[in-house]
Amino acid sequence: MIGKLNHVGVATPSIETAVALYRDVFGATDITEKRALPEQGVWVCFVNLPNAQIELIEPWGENSPIAAFLAKNPKGGQHHVCFEVVDILAARDAMRAKGATMLGTGEPRMGAHGVPVIFLHPRDMGGVLVELMETPRAAH
Repeated sequence: MIGKLNHVGVATPSIETAVALYRDVFGATDITEKRALPEQGVWVCFVNLPNAQIELIEPWGENSPIAAFLAKNPKGGQHHVCFEVVDILAARDAMRAKGATMLGTGEPRMGAHGVPVIFLHPRDMGGVLVELMETPRAAH
C-alpha cells in the first residue's frame, strides 16, 4: 500500500536561511522558488535530491499550522514525512480501518505537488506526523 518516500518536511522560521544551508553546506543545486500556499497557511520550497525531496515550510500568516511547531522548536526541524500512495481515498479508508486518526476532517486537500494529501496523527504513527499523497500522474 505505501509507496516511495516523496519528501521530508522541514519547518523553518526562514526558507531563505534554510536554502542557504542546503545550498552552501550540502551542495544542493536544484532548489525551487519559494511560493505561498495560503490555503495551507505555509510558504514552501523544495530541495530536489536524487531520491526524494526536502520540503522547506515556513509559516504564512498568523494562523499557520506550523506556528505551534516553531514555538516549541524556534530553529525549526523535521516536521513530517510524506509517502506516496496510488489512491488517496483507499489509503485513507485503510488507515482508518487500522485505527489511524486523520488530522482535520480526514478529507483530502490539495498539497504542494498539486495532488490530494491527508495527514495522519503522530500519536498513531510512532510519534511521526505522516503525510500521504496521491502519486502524481506523471509518475505513474
